[in-house]
Amino acid sequence: MRTYDLTPFYRSTVGFDRFFSLLDQAASDGSPGYPPYNIERTGDNTYRISVAVSGFSQGELSIVAKENTLTIKGEKTANENGQDKSEVLYRGIAARAFERAFQLADFVVVKNASLENGLLHVDLVREIPEAKKPRSIPISTTNAAAPQVVDGSAQKVAA
Repeated sequence: MRTYDLTPFYRSTVGFDRFFSLLDQAASDGSPGYPPYNIERTGDNTYRISVAVSGFSQGELSIVAKENTLTIKGEKTANENGQDKSEVLYRGIAARAFERAFQLADFVVVKNASLENGLLHVDLVREIPEAKKPRSIPISTTNAAAPQVVDGSAQKVAA
């Protein structure tokens, strides 16, 4: 895999350190692959994150949106009753705890979340405030008519 040295950008830019840190994180292979997820664009300003959380119930999942970060956590609760006395010979279905964080752009908010068929769907919408939206400025035209006379002396001279 290629590695990129972003040091020259750190030296010559101001205020982009968070952006370059995100690039460093994205380029590294340190991100866990569990659980798998999809990010979809469902409209002009709508998005959906789908996370495969098979085996987790609604009570074992939590979604927290804080500032520009969306965090999805899953933690299996231990079988407290002890009634399940079966012995697992092979565990191919992962049941480990996880935490997956997503960086959200400005003005992206979580609309709702649903759990269906082992997939957790989180719907997001970019809601730009009216003050931040581009607006059209009308251009007015003023006819530059003849200069207005302040006192009547100019009319007397012309006559």
